[in-house]
Amino acid sequence: MDVDGVITDVSLANTVRGEGVRDWIGRPWADTVEDLAGDKVRRMVAEARAHGVSHFGQITQRFPSGLELPIEYNAVLLGADSGLVAVGKNLRAVAGVQSGLIASQHAREQDAWKLRTVETRYRLLFERSDEPLVQIDGTDLQIIDANPAAVRAGALDAGRDFLATLAPADRDSFRALLARVAEHGRAPRVTLHIGPTATPWLVRASLATPTPQAGFLLHLSQHASGGSEAVSLDDLIERLPDSFVLMDADSIVLRANRAFFDLVQAVAPGSVIGQPVGRWLQHPGADAGVLIASVQRHRIVRGFSTSLQGELGTTVDVEISAAGNRDAKPQQIGLMLRDVSRRQSTQAEPLLGPLVKLADQIGQVSLLQLVRDTGGLIERHYIEEALGRVNGNRTAAAELLGLSRQSLYAKLSRYGIGGHPEDKAAGD
Repeated sequence: MDVDGVITDVSLANTVRGEGVRDWIGRPWADTVEDLAGDKVRRMVAEARAHGVSHFGQITQRFPSGLELPIEYNAVLLGADSGLVAVGKNLRAVAGVQSGLIASQHAREQDAWKLRTVETRYRLLFERSDEPLVQIDGTDLQIIDANPAAVRAGALDAGRDFLATLAPADRDSFRALLARVAEHGRAPRVTLHIGPTATPWLVRASLATPTPQAGFLLHLSQHASGGSEAVSLDDLIERLPDSFVLMDADSIVLRANRAFFDLVQAVAPGSVIGQPVGRWLQHPGADAGVLIASVQRHRIVRGFSTSLQGELGTTVDVEISAAGNRDAKPQQIGLMLRDVSRRQSTQAEPLLGPLVKLADQIGQVSLLQLVRDTGGLIERHYIEEALGRVNGNRTAAAELLGLSRQSLYAKLSRYGIGGHPEDKAAGD
């Protein structure tokens, strides 16, 4: 602009470069803005002439196309004869960034509030539990925290070395327990003698967080007295490494063992007992209904595959076996649930190498041939897997795969598995 605020040249940012503003040249700057902003522009021009630089002013800039943008301008005197230059910043983009920052801050506050709520609930459950609970550091095995029930168990105050509270003969067993939990996520309980009186306790360990370094949570329960006394059926069910659930004909949980509480990530029996089993299954209601109908029709169910979602959102693949308390119209049904997620991933590993080799052939053979080779590779893998499960009995393998014996024999011959088809008959 010249010293009177008449525009001599205009340069636009990329975001509005398409606006036609050549007609502004030769017009006062005040005529190109919103009516109410004209006086503010004239004051900025006068202030720049008088002091060399004006204050920052927010002005609504009106473009010939009708677009209006909030822009923060600052006018600077270039020299007595060189005129003025006004540089503006688009506040709409700044407002967008500010809105994003505010939304992000709000989301963080919400997450922090939820985390505090979870921590408060955990602390209440931890403190009020009648079961002794001890949290130990995964690196040096120092006691991080212990609830009142654990303190009453003896010598389990926070800050102490948990290993030092154990009888020397039990320390290797305890380290082995933690190693197995770190590798597999769970392990059977072990008997440990704790405190000055070497009181025997049954101890179960779980990961306090997904990483072993962050620590373990130890669950202590009273050891049955009288070593020669027969263990009750309830004790045996409670000690099972697989999950056990007893439900009624409406799929309501009547009782469950500790392994099931761990599987569904429940912190208290009250959150499981009285709830429908379908609450945690992949298809709520549907899977439980199919299970009950199958038990009523066939009396027992084996290898029922589904997925189970825990209270904290973790999903695992499970295999269920079930039986009723009587053959006709059972009123109670027992379920055994086994986590097979690790087994399924292990079974798929032998396929990875050959599939990678097939992928290397892309461009060397046709897509149709690649598809055929891949299908054959998978088919052979599952035939060998089925034969392994039934110890080579081909009749049983054919039933397992849903094939006729002749079809299975043809595939065995095609893939060169075993000898002549008749070498291993059904009775072998």
